[in-house]
Amino acid sequence: MSKLSKETYEFKKQIDLLKKIKGRGTELISVYITPGYAVSDISSKLKDEYGQASNIKSKTTQKNVQGALDKVLQYLKTLGHKAPPKGVAIFCGNTSQREGKQDLQLFAIIPPTPLGTQFYRCDSAFAIEPLEEMLEQTGSYGLVVMDGKEATVALLKGKRTKIIKKLHSTAHQKVMKGGQSAARFDRLHTEGVEYYYKRIGEAMSTFAEEKNLKGVIIGGPGPAKENFLRMKPFHHQLNVIGVVDTGYTEEVGLRELLEKSQDLISEAEAVEEKVLLDHFMREVSTQGLATYGLKEIREALETGKASKLLITEGLELHDVTLECPDGSTEKKVIEGPIDPATTIFKCSKVEGKAKIVKSINIVDILQEKAEKSGVEIELVSTDTHDGEQFHATFRGLGVFLRYK
Repeated sequence: MSKLSKETYEFKKQIDLLKKIKGRGTELISVYITPGYAVSDISSKLKDEYGQASNIKSKTTQKNVQGALDKVLQYLKTLGHKAPPKGVAIFCGNTSQREGKQDLQLFAIIPPTPLGTQFYRCDSAFAIEPLEEMLEQTGSYGLVVMDGKEATVALLKGKRTKIIKKLHSTAHQKVMKGGQSAARFDRLHTEGVEYYYKRIGEAMSTFAEEKNLKGVIIGGPGPAKENFLRMKPFHHQLNVIGVVDTGYTEEVGLRELLEKSQDLISEAEAVEEKVLLDHFMREVSTQGLATYGLKEIREALETGKASKLLITEGLELHDVTLECPDGSTEKKVIEGPIDPATTIFKCSKVEGKAKIVKSINIVDILQEKAEKSGVEIELVSTDTHDGEQFHATFRGLGVFLRYK
C-alpha cells in the first residue's frame, strides 16, 4: 500500500503499460540515460547499434530494430545537448500484435527520482526493472545497528541503503585511571554512555524528516540496543517496529539487519494496509464516512465530500459503449485490459459480435478528479487477504468521506 502523488500515479501507469508490451523477437529497445549525460555520446552509440543491426538474420526483426533505433535517434534531437536533470528512460519498438504489421511506438519517461543507471538493451520485453525499483522507494525505513562501542544509522529506500552517520562511544573503557574512585568512574562511565545514546538519537532525527517513513528497526549484538530503547533519546514521533539481534555493526551489521527484517517490513506494510481497510469496512457497514460504487464515488469526488480515494493496484476499469449487430448501442463496465483488435465483445440482448464505439478509462477519470480536488490517493495491494477481499467486494474502488 502506498500514498500517491499525481506524478507517482502516472509513473506507475506508464510502467504497467510497458510491462504488457511483448515483442515477437528481440526487437524492443530500452535506453537509460543518466542526468546531464551528453546526448551526442548516446546518439553515437545508437548509430553503431543501427549498423550492427544489419547482421540480424530475420529481416522483419532487423527492420523493426532499425526502425526503433531511428525513432529514438530522432527523439534524442529534441533533448538538446544534455539529458534532463533526472535523466530519461526511452522505450521504443513494434507494438503491433499482428504478424507482418509494424506499429513503432516510442515512450519517454522522466522518472520521479534521478536515474542511477545507464544502458542500452534490445530484447523481447522492455527493461523496466530500474523503474520498478523506484516505485518501491515510496516508503522508507530507519535502520540502526549498534553495540556499546559503535553505531551506524542508515535509511532504507526501496533496495538502496544510505548511511547517515557512524558513531563511536568514548564510554566503553573498563579500566579506571589512577586516582579515580570507583563511584566517580561509574558516574563518568554512565554519563559517557548516555551521551553516546543521545548522539545516536540526534542522528536518527533525519528519519523524522522523511515524508513516508514506515518505521525504525534497531539491531546489534548484546544488550546495548535494549538499554538504548529504555532511555529512548530520539524523536518522539519515530515508531520502532522491531528489534533484531545481529552479530555485527557497521555495513556488515546493516546487511544482516536487512536479511533478518524482511518479514518484519512486509508485516508492517500489511498491518498498515489492514488498519486502513478495517477502518473502511467499519465505516461502510455502519453507513458512516465511507462509500463505494462508481456512482457514489463520482458524486463524492464532484461534490467535495471525498477525503481519500482507495484504488486496487493495477486496476483497469473501462466504461465502454458497444454497437450491437442490430445497430443498437449498449453500455458496459469492463474490468481488465481492452484490445479492440483481439477482445470479443457481446451485447446482452443481441447475438453476434459487437464493436466498441467509445471507451473511457474510469480509473484515470477518478484519479484526475481526486487530483483536482486535493483528495489523497492510496493504492491497495492484492498481495494480502484484506487487499484481495477489497478488490473482490468493492471492485477495487472505495472512498472515505469528509461528511455525509
